Amino acid sequence: MTILMLLSALLVLLLLITLGYALLKIAEVLDMIGGSPTSYLAKLRLGLRAIDRETSHLPAALGNVNDGLSGIANGLQAVEAHLGGTVAALEQQRD
Repeated sequence: MTILMLLSALLVLLLLITLGYALLKIAEVLDMIGGSPTSYLAKLRLGLRAIDRETSHLPAALGNVNDGLSGIANGLQAVEAHLGGTVAALEQQRD
């Protein structure tokens, strides 16, 4: 009985050592990917930060853009109605 208990404790200890080793190896790989300032992850973060900074004014300006586009849409609907009337008049002349 004591032998089984010692063997179980030894196996649990071996499992924890193996798990710790695996986590250390994973941490090394993750450090290679994004740990240095010249890594791809750092460059990506820098680029995304620049995009965020350059586009930070857009939410405030989009209200004006949407208002302008709504006006254009209304104008295009008027043009469509006018062209529809023109097409109908041309079809009546052809008949």
